Amino acid sequence: MKISCEEASEICNKSQYREASLLEIVKLKLHIFMCKACRAFTSKNTKLTQLCKNAELHVFSEEEKENMKQELQNQDA
Repeated sequence: MKISCEEASEICNKSQYREASLLEIVKLKLHIFMCKACRAFTSKNTKLTQLCKNAELHVFSEEEKENMKQELQNQDA
């Protein structure tokens, strides 16, 4: 059940978006219990995710991106 630091970081990232399985989360928790570097990474990653949620960032839809691209191209013409 031992995982590498690379696997731990992948699971950490997946868990931030609720994409990690229960088994992966258990593996991650066991790993960060024993690995100081991954524990720090997980902590910073969690804080960054929370800051992004609190910032209420807006992500443009594909349609909005295309409209913006067309507007920029029209300005250059």
